[in-house]
Amino acid sequence: MYAIIAEDGRQLKVHEGDTLQIDYRGGETGDELKFETVLATGGEGGIKLGTPTIAGASVTAQVLEVVQGPKLVVQKMRRRKNLRRRNGHRQMFTTVKITKITV
Repeated sequence: MYAIIAEDGRQLKVHEGDTLQIDYRGGETGDELKFETVLATGGEGGIKLGTPTIAGASVTAQVLEVVQGPKLVVQKMRRRKNLRRRNGHRQMFTTVKITKITV
């Protein structure tokens, strides 16, 4: 069985047991997260589409860890103005494992 959820402006297709990285959410290792914006589900019984979401459906996940992504370098330069700036940024991510899909 799989579900398509909307999270942080993205649509993700998840199965039970999948691990994925989502944008940072407050929480510690071992906490449970619940995604209630389920757009569609599918499996042996066929596909069920929501309008726009499926009422009563949810996806439960367990927080595995909170990590920082790779360092991104942001450079700004204006020609002939002697303006050069260089900054770095590391985005925070939460790694979760999908434990249960409830329809």
